[in-house]
Amino acid sequence: MVTESLRTLPSSDELLDQAGRLRADADLMAGYARRLLATASALTGCPAAPEWSRPTLEQQAAACGTAAEQLRTAAEALLAHRRA
Repeated sequence: MVTESLRTLPSSDELLDQAGRLRADADLMAGYARRLLATASALTGCPAAPEWSRPTLEQQAAACGTAAEQLRTAAEALLAHRRA
C-alpha cells in the first residue's frame, strides 16, 4: 500500500524564522571571509608561508563572500514570498 504524505506550506512565522537563520548564516560566512583575508594578509612577507597559501586563502574568502551573498538573497526571497 502506498501512502502519500501531505506537505504543508510553512507558516508566515516559520518563513520569518528561516529567513533570520539564513541571514545569521550569511553573517557567519562574511565573518569567515574577513578572517581568511586577514590571515592571507598576515602571511604577506612571511618566508615560512608556502607560496600557495595566500592565493588559496583569498580564493576561500571569495567563496565565503559568494555564499554570504547567496544566503542573503535566499533570505530576501523567503521574505518576499511571505509578503505575497
